[in-house]
Amino acid sequence: MAASPDDFVADPAEPFSPSIFLDLPPTPCPDGNGEGKDPVSDDLVLPFIERMLMEEGIHEEFFYQYPDHPTLLQAQESYARVLSDSTADSSSDGIPTVSVSSGSDDLTTDASTASELCPAQAQLGDAGVRSDTAAVEEMEKKANSTMLAAVDGDHAALAFLKGMEEANKFLPRDIDLLRGSATVLQVKEEAEEGSANCRGRKNRHNWDDVLESNFGRGRKMMAPEAEESGEVVDEMIANGFQLFLREVEGLRISMGSEAEKKSRKGIAQSTNGMVDLCTLLIHCAQAMATDDRRSAAELLRKIKQHSSPQGDATQRLAHYFAEGLEAQLAGSGSLVYNSLMAKRTSVVDFLKAYRLYAAACCFRVMAFKFANLTICKAIAGRKKVHIVDYGIHYGSQWPGLRKFLSVWPGGPPEVRITGIDLPQPGFRPASRVKETGRRLSNYASQFGVLFKYRGIAAKWETVGVDDLDIDPDEVLIVNSILHFGNLMDEGIDTSSPSPRDVVLSNIRKMRPNVFILFIMNGTYSSPYFVPRFREALFHYSAMFDMMDATTPRDSDLRVLVERDLFGQCAQNVIACEGLDKVERPETYKKWQLRNHRAGLRQLTLDTDIVMAVRESIRDKFHEDFVTDVDHQWLLGGWKGRILYAMSTWAAADAISNF
Repeated sequence: MAASPDDFVADPAEPFSPSIFLDLPPTPCPDGNGEGKDPVSDDLVLPFIERMLMEEGIHEEFFYQYPDHPTLLQAQESYARVLSDSTADSSSDGIPTVSVSSGSDDLTTDASTASELCPAQAQLGDAGVRSDTAAVEEMEKKANSTMLAAVDGDHAALAFLKGMEEANKFLPRDIDLLRGSATVLQVKEEAEEGSANCRGRKNRHNWDDVLESNFGRGRKMMAPEAEESGEVVDEMIANGFQLFLREVEGLRISMGSEAEKKSRKGIAQSTNGMVDLCTLLIHCAQAMATDDRRSAAELLRKIKQHSSPQGDATQRLAHYFAEGLEAQLAGSGSLVYNSLMAKRTSVVDFLKAYRLYAAACCFRVMAFKFANLTICKAIAGRKKVHIVDYGIHYGSQWPGLRKFLSVWPGGPPEVRITGIDLPQPGFRPASRVKETGRRLSNYASQFGVLFKYRGIAAKWETVGVDDLDIDPDEVLIVNSILHFGNLMDEGIDTSSPSPRDVVLSNIRKMRPNVFILFIMNGTYSSPYFVPRFREALFHYSAMFDMMDATTPRDSDLRVLVERDLFGQCAQNVIACEGLDKVERPETYKKWQLRNHRAGLRQLTLDTDIVMAVRESIRDKFHEDFVTDVDHQWLLGGWKGRILYAMSTWAAADAISNF
């Protein structure tokens, strides 16, 4: 391997991040033995995301990313005012300052922790409080000149502690930031040039690496135990699966409301005399392909005049496609796309948007249900299972499976998951894959399932068979949901295999009992601009129309889904070329040929699994979602257009009991 994934293996001895659901008893199976039970009928994707949103570290990551957020500045101003009043008599001449980060509510500290603080020098850059306003700059000056200002270290600690206690009396209780019970402040080691002469001591609980922003920040901070209180948490613990049904039902009620109907009627009346945006988009792409820049610019101006991210499905589609065309016309497609990716959405907003997408669109639930039912069939009668998950991300697929395995006849099998994910930017490339392991371990402890986890942060084509510790006594499952379409389909040169073929070849060498493949069915990976643009337009027209039919138009989360999940992908297809193009989907028929060339053999679809998936889609989701079977692929789409496909595979020279 070019870069050994062992460098990023999650340490099992490292303490888990705080969780508020460790004491929950296992959920009993209604029939007592678990036979015939649908392993994903109690779909836990949305409850799992809900629990992630309630974790304290999620909000800390948000305020790390947005240090100028009004809520954060308001809370910091309260702290600075109280500290200034309580230590106004202390001399500030010649006293070095410290940079303190807080991600919780009522700032308190015990004397033992405060006495460990020593004078340190820090710059108000990334780790400090930043603001462009004069008021906040004055607040920074006061806080820095008074914090730890006593000459005697013990007196400084006591004064600091008293100031923190006094601050509790003045903090507003209705701010979302002020929600926990305590935060321990700790001076962290500065890794930058010009760092402090004195280093903060390592915390005795060894929690300094528990939580850190996923977006490349190098600072570390303490995180408290999340407070197990609040109506939302209590409701979540009591109801579990009902959250998913409530989310779906809430969308149905919203879409059927009188206000939503009037809104759609008004938009329809206002767009009667509008131009055909799809035709204008195609004409603009054709003008750009022939280097008719004047016509392309005029068409683009007209498209932008009639498009909007708040309009109907076509207007929203045209808005994001126009941005891609504009970047392509300016020759700055890669720069624009990279800037969009750099403006990362906060973890909180991303999970909320993902939750809406999972409730409104059936494809994620469809994929998880198909995969989990397939795994249950493959491990029948076995006591150990090893799941290799390419693109594990937050691991939202696995809580439902482990809940079902907890009531498995004869006792739950031992589950081992190897999560493979791309390295994250910043100083901790394995941060997300490690956090996923901690979260899944906490969740598994609720149901009494023996669980092992190993996280690998590396490029997928560099992960070989020797890196996975495959045990012949285990049922080996290889799982990939959607992410193979982002692998390069071309090698470095004509004689070298592509990363896509390398990964498939490695899977064949693993000789899994079953390889579950879920892909996006698309034809917009052509190197020619106009055919690629036209196919992308047809594909994303279906996606935007799907969101328009299942979610209210005034939903802010819908805008987030369309901007970050659909819009950015579409702009990458339109504006980027060559290696900069990330979205490279293929049709399921091309995937079938590629898998056969890699030495894989397609397995027959199980009719019971197909029927269960179809019934789930029909009962819970919009009537325009369609499912079909073709050449042993289970297909999913919207209004007749096939958008996704899934199938099962094994090594061609291996005997599979599946």
